[in-house]
Amino acid sequence: MSDMRVTVVRLEIGKLSGVMPDAVRFCFELAGEGTCVEGARLDITEPEGTGECRACGAVFPARDPLALCPCGSAEVTVTGGAELTIKAVEVADHV
Repeated sequence: MSDMRVTVVRLEIGKLSGVMPDAVRFCFELAGEGTCVEGARLDITEPEGTGECRACGAVFPARDPLALCPCGSAEVTVTGGAELTIKAVEVADHV
């Protein structure tokens, strides 16, 4: 296992997750120094936020975790954009 190294890490960081992708990018290189992820590429996708209104049933883009429905209701469930997920890690034999 010590001959393996991570070449790519793919993350999904939703725009409503509260996590700043730029901060993750900045820290990734520093945190990876001296580990199997040193030198790996970091790919981040940032899904948009979506909400669903429990009052009228509308599905709409949400730009805030405390979103209001266009109908004016605050009875909204965030249905997308709050993800913080490791989607994939690519590993290669150490060359």
